[in-house]
Amino acid sequence: MKSKQIKKQYTSVLSGALFLLVFYSCGVVTNNYKSPEVDTSGMYGSYASEDTITIASIPWKEYFNDSLLINLIEEGLKNNYDLQLASSRIKQAEANLSIAKNAYFPGVSLVGQVNHNRTSPNGKVLNHQSTSYTLGISTNWELDVWGKLQSQSRSQYAALLNSYEYRNLVQTSLISNIATSYYTLIALDEQLSITSHTANVLKNNVEALKEMKEAFLVTAAAVEQGKTLLYTTEAKIPDLEMQVRQTENALNTLLGRKPTAIERSSIEEINLPEKLAYGVPAQMLARRPDVKQAELAFRSAFELTNVSKASLYPTIALNSGSIGYQSASFSNFFLPENIFASILGGLTQPLFAKGQLKANLKIANARQEEALLNFENKVLGAGQEVSDILIKFDAALRKKEIRIRQIESSKKAVDYTWDLLKAGVANYTEVLSAEQSLLSSELNRVSDLLQQLQCSVDLYRALGGGTDK
Repeated sequence: MKSKQIKKQYTSVLSGALFLLVFYSCGVVTNNYKSPEVDTSGMYGSYASEDTITIASIPWKEYFNDSLLINLIEEGLKNNYDLQLASSRIKQAEANLSIAKNAYFPGVSLVGQVNHNRTSPNGKVLNHQSTSYTLGISTNWELDVWGKLQSQSRSQYAALLNSYEYRNLVQTSLISNIATSYYTLIALDEQLSITSHTANVLKNNVEALKEMKEAFLVTAAAVEQGKTLLYTTEAKIPDLEMQVRQTENALNTLLGRKPTAIERSSIEEINLPEKLAYGVPAQMLARRPDVKQAELAFRSAFELTNVSKASLYPTIALNSGSIGYQSASFSNFFLPENIFASILGGLTQPLFAKGQLKANLKIANARQEEALLNFENKVLGAGQEVSDILIKFDAALRKKEIRIRQIESSKKAVDYTWDLLKAGVANYTEVLSAEQSLLSSELNRVSDLLQQLQCSVDLYRALGGGTDK
C-alpha cells in the first residue's frame, strides 16, 4: 500500500514537471530573432534613386581595368597580413561554434578507477583494507528545455558570420587602399613630370633674361626674380620624389612585400569614370560588411539575452550516468556478475543566486540595446559616407572643364606677358605671376583627376564592392 502511494506521488510530480517543460518550451522563455527595421528614405541626401544598378555588384577584376593594378590587388589578397589575421579569426569563430553545438550532446568519458581503503575495526589502527577496480563509461547531459543551449549556439553562429564579414571588410578596404595608393603614385608621377618640365622652361627663361639684361631690356632684379622662381620650382622636385618613394613603400606594405619600385601606368592610360551608379540604399545595407557586422553583433547580443532569460529557470540535467565493470580483483574482471550501472539526474532551480541572474539579464538587455544603437548609428554613417563621396565626385566633374580653360588662359598669359616684356611694356613681375599661375593650375588639374579616381574607388568600397559576392 505504501509502495503504491509513493508511486502515485512520484507520478504526480513527474506529470507536473512534464507540464512545466511543455509550457515553457513553447516559446515563453526565449524570443525568435528578427532583423531590425531600417528607414532607407533619404539615406543618400539629395541623391535619391530607384535605379537598382550599382557598381558594387561588379567584380573588382572587372571594375578596375588596369592590368598592372589588377596584378597588385591579386598579390595583396594573397599576401596581406591583415587579411591573414582575419582568416585566423574565422577559424577561432568556427571552433567556438563547434563547442556550442556539441553542448547539445551528452558528454561521454572513459573512466578507470582504483579504490583502496584502510579502516580501523575493533581498535586496530588501519588493520583492515579493501581494494576495488572499476572500468566503464560515464556520461552527463543537460536537457535544453528552455532553449538556452540553442541560443548560445545561435549567438556563436552570429559571431562566426561576423568574422566572415570582418574578413570581407578587410578585403574591400585592402582593395580600396591598393587602388588609391596606385592612383596616387600615378598622380605624383604626373605632378613630378610637370614640375620638372616647368623647371627646364624656367632655366631657359633665366638665360633669356640674362641676354635681355645685356641688351638693357630688363634689370638685374628681373634676372634674380627669374632665378628665385626657378629655385622655388626645383625645390618642389625632391619633395615630390620623396612622396613617390613613401607611397611606394606604403603600397609594398599592403602587398606584404619589402620596399621596391612599383610598376605602373601613366595618367593618360587611365580610364576616368564620368558616372557612378550607386543603386538604392537597401543594396548598400545588404552588401556593406561593417553594417552587416553591426547587425550580427546585435543578433549575438539578442541571443545572449535569451540565454540570460533561460538561466532564471530550472536546469534539468543528467548529472552522472555510468556503466561498466567493478570487482575486487582483476581475475575474471569481465564476468557478467561484475557489471554495474548507475544514473543520477536532477532539477536545479536558482534561489539565492536569482538576484545575480536577474542582474545578468539587465546587463544583457542593456548590451542588446547598445548593439542596436550601434547598428542604427552605423547605418546612418554609411549613408552619409556615400552621400559625401557623391558630392565630392560631382565637384570633381564640375571642375574638369573649368580647369582646362584655366590652363589655356594661363598659357596665353605667359606668352602675352613675355611679348610685352620684350616690347618693354611689361615688367618681369607680371611674367613671374603668369608662370606661377600656369604651374599651379597644371598641378591642380592632376589633383582634380586624382580626386575623380579616388571617388570611384571610395564609392565602390562604401557601397560594399570588392567582397566577391
